[in-house]
Amino acid sequence: MLLIEAIEKAERLRKELKYHSDLYYNQDNPEIDDFTYDKMMRELEDIEAEFPELVTSDSPTQKVGGQAGEKFSPVTHAVRMASLHDSFSFDELRDFDRKVREVTPNPQYIVEPKIDGLSVSVEYVNGVLSRASTRGDGITGEDVTDNILTIKSLPHRLKNAPSYLEVRGEVYMSFESFSELTRRQEEKEEKTFKNPRNAAAGSLRQKDSRITAERNLDILVFNIQQIEGKDIKSHKASLDYISSLGIPVAFYNSFDNIEDVIEEINKIGDNRGNYSFAIDGAVVKVDDFDMREELGSTAKFPRWAEAYKYPPEEKETTLLSIEINVGRTGVLTPVGNFEPVLLAGTTVSRATLHNIDFINEKGIRTGDRVLIRKAGEIIPEVLSVAKHSENSEPFEFPKLCPSCSSPVTREEGEAAVRCTNTDCPAQLMRHLIHYASRDAMDIDGLGPAVLEQLVNAELIKSPADLYRLKFEDILSLDKKKEKSAENLINALEKSKGNELYRLIFALGIPHIGLKAAQLLCRKFPTIDDILSATSDEINSIDGFGEIMADSVVQYFSLESTRRLIDELKTLGLKMTPFEVKSEGGIFEGKTFVLTGTLPTMSRKEASKLIENNGGKTSSSVSKKTDFVLAGEAAGSKLTKAQSLGVTIISEYELLSMVNL
Repeated sequence: MLLIEAIEKAERLRKELKYHSDLYYNQDNPEIDDFTYDKMMRELEDIEAEFPELVTSDSPTQKVGGQAGEKFSPVTHAVRMASLHDSFSFDELRDFDRKVREVTPNPQYIVEPKIDGLSVSVEYVNGVLSRASTRGDGITGEDVTDNILTIKSLPHRLKNAPSYLEVRGEVYMSFESFSELTRRQEEKEEKTFKNPRNAAAGSLRQKDSRITAERNLDILVFNIQQIEGKDIKSHKASLDYISSLGIPVAFYNSFDNIEDVIEEINKIGDNRGNYSFAIDGAVVKVDDFDMREELGSTAKFPRWAEAYKYPPEEKETTLLSIEINVGRTGVLTPVGNFEPVLLAGTTVSRATLHNIDFINEKGIRTGDRVLIRKAGEIIPEVLSVAKHSENSEPFEFPKLCPSCSSPVTREEGEAAVRCTNTDCPAQLMRHLIHYASRDAMDIDGLGPAVLEQLVNAELIKSPADLYRLKFEDILSLDKKKEKSAENLINALEKSKGNELYRLIFALGIPHIGLKAAQLLCRKFPTIDDILSATSDEINSIDGFGEIMADSVVQYFSLESTRRLIDELKTLGLKMTPFEVKSEGGIFEGKTFVLTGTLPTMSRKEASKLIENNGGKTSSSVSKKTDFVLAGEAAGSKLTKAQSLGVTIISEYELLSMVNL
């Protein structure tokens, strides 16, 4: 390769890798799979090895891809959390073995599965879990202690523990928990996580630890970072020891030659479908710690360890048919039914085809031979058409809803095709589940199973019918006890007093999520205000757009919607205004950012006080920020505010400003 070609290619690869690294590590929303990313990284490494003068300090080859976010307090790692060098062939593993033996002739290797999750540090002081943090860039991570404490398998206290212990592990979401999470997200027609790794990362970075707890995360520990009060000489001994303390550890085996290591890696790969967690490879480590010291590390990788990355498994199958599912908001989603094929350890026979544009872009026809794989080892997806069959037929999207035979429509600029009938039976269950959910009307005890019983018994056909239920109706359901029936009636009664934004979100208006519902109700504090608002008035709300505004106006212009609102009013729903003075408050037009721990108030309480006085809160500091409310351990947001000259106030100053 000529130098000018290498310069251009290296620059392009760095740009692409930085872009995809940010999506993967910091936004938990990757666009490409790990294998493709790793191959790009290897390509850049090869160029930089051939042309060392092209290596830059900010090259992705020189540092870990993540960085500490602003949502959590920063943590500086006393022991750097390094990444591993990747191999994509067994010859590369043999080359790794050769380099090791040049330094230390008789190495013992430990082979472990490479869990596809989020790397974290967990610290114990005198046996008590004191702090947990993400890897970040390897030097600075995020404090996620509260969220780590929700992991049931990780002990909060250790018996017979050393005075100080720091371990490194991988937080993951099991296949079972991931399937349950995506099922709930699909029922609510929310954007689903692409794979268990991103679901785990997104869940661990929640500000509300109650949400993290609901996600049922797990952890497997694979390293001791620091220990005081005990001398350990090898990796196997360290894993044996932390396992004896009750800390969960993945399986591991010891080998004295590289061919047995390769056989073990093949064995782990063949069994991928039998594990409860996703893996994207296997890790080979030199066992003896003294040998590791001799081998040392590069700027980014230890020389005593290597990760072997499994390529994604892809297979051909025949697309037998395409069926249409109708979602909560009336969206028609095509689902492909395939000739069953074994893929990544499980039999695959169905996969979403997303929308009509996806089908047309891929040129998918019923009867085609298609290439499929599992994204993140779990979600089946169609990659391409391998071959058009002679008898294959183009798919025609239905013009009528398959559930209620009403006309369907597609808005300009949207991929989604929707049923126009808001009373469509297929939408009812999904709509009711969303209506009763925690962020919506928060009706405790009204889960999918109970709703299904009520619908099957023909006791409810709309959200209004929920408030017509009697104690006897609920008691008549299978296995319902008097106390449960009484609790559900009380929960329904309590929900009548919810703030209006909860109802707006619960109604399931297309494009209107929880935050949008709150913004709408700040501007229009009563339901009558919303009913009479024009598209231009709604579009003027900061955070809204034309599509969102039109969606609100269109929804509330429907006769069926207005009839439902009238019924809910009659049944006693108070639809109370959002508790914010949208105009005239002392903080009108001011934006606050909250950081650190306040002396007497929670951040939620402080945010509500600010909003009640006309202000807005934001999660990040910028030149547009008016005040940063800082508490103890404020971290990077405080530093950024100081650099930008943003006014910094204490809780005492905030309370003084509102005369409290």
